[in-house]
Amino acid sequence: MSTEVKVPVLGESVAEATIGEWLKQQGEAVSLDEPIASLETDKVAIEVTATVAGVMGQQIAKVGDNVAVGAVIATIEDGSPAAGAEPVAERTGAPVPPASNTMPKAGASAPSDAATSLSPAVRRAVLEAGIDPASIKGTGKDGRLTKEDVVAAAQAKTASPAPSPAPVTAQAEPVAAPVGTRGEERVKMTRLRQTVARRLKEAQNTAALLTTFNDVDMSAVIAARDKFKDAFEKKHGVKLGFMSFFAKAACLALKDFPSVNAQIQGDEIVYFPYVDLSVAVSAPNGLVVPVVRNVDTMGFAEIEKAIGDLGRRAKDGSLTLADMQGGTFTISNGGVFGGLMSTPIINPPQSAVLGLHRIEDRPVVRDGQIVIRPMMYLALSYDHRLIDGREAVTALKTIKEAIEDPTRLLIDL
Repeated sequence: MSTEVKVPVLGESVAEATIGEWLKQQGEAVSLDEPIASLETDKVAIEVTATVAGVMGQQIAKVGDNVAVGAVIATIEDGSPAAGAEPVAERTGAPVPPASNTMPKAGASAPSDAATSLSPAVRRAVLEAGIDPASIKGTGKDGRLTKEDVVAAAQAKTASPAPSPAPVTAQAEPVAAPVGTRGEERVKMTRLRQTVARRLKEAQNTAALLTTFNDVDMSAVIAARDKFKDAFEKKHGVKLGFMSFFAKAACLALKDFPSVNAQIQGDEIVYFPYVDLSVAVSAPNGLVVPVVRNVDTMGFAEIEKAIGDLGRRAKDGSLTLADMQGGTFTISNGGVFGGLMSTPIINPPQSAVLGLHRIEDRPVVRDGQIVIRPMMYLALSYDHRLIDGREAVTALKTIKEAIEDPTRLLIDL
């Protein structure tokens, strides 16, 4: 008797996914609730788990196929693997690895004990690199491996000296290397990258995008952080960063200018009495924008913890669809990559995004004197269909003033 494996419900408004990887091959034993496939949705990777124990049967969908919610993608058969069943590596002609709990080379079947502890993105990187995950030190939460760990290990492996080539026999004729040839690599866009591209282009085509700029003197915030960072970390168990200051300043501005926190839905404008802050994060598979809910009700420590947690989970590939949905306003920090200035694109259906950039010492005039101050350019991109220029400029000015005088954050001014 066989049991059908179907694509699970993927989340609100998500109707289909792409088969990213088969974690179990035909004929392999499957345990109850064991991951057997990885699906790539528009936002995150999701594992499909076995609803029964048995043997992996037919794989109806192939890697790269688009599958709808509820579609049958495989079967699980009753029983256990045949005693004389050939290892997958033998069937494919690859060397059979010794029995162990290590991850096999790419092209071989992965033992479930090693595979199930890794996220889909990390598991795929390990398989492609042909590296034993047990030999890599993880830098993620609780020592978990990240894709960056695997990439670094693969690069180190590639950099190691290769064995000397076998001597050419007298009968063999040397083959001249082609002159001027160049290699190319073609890689199919992931569903996440396709979605990012589509949404950004939709934003350009639909919204009346405009960006206003300002600069902010970071002296006061830097001084406050330097003064309280040790006590803050000791009390709250998290470092005091700049994002919490900008999140609080943004909430102050959005309260005074509700249209910057609103959305156009059809022929209506929806105003939100709360701030669900989307934070743009660079993840192994591309840019993701997880959401901090009700950030307007949070203190500095709560904001730092929430953003830090989302950043770690983005890095190790454990964000869920629920983490990505919603959001009323976005902050994107290109400064962590060294960006001096940019025109960020809004995250539809949101109407505005705040872009942060690198801090650098620049000469400015204060009280008639030229002095050096740590300055940052701020950019607020907005949908001019909903937000007037006066509102956008004044909202950004409110953020600037709150950062230059953090006391305003305490007295709601």
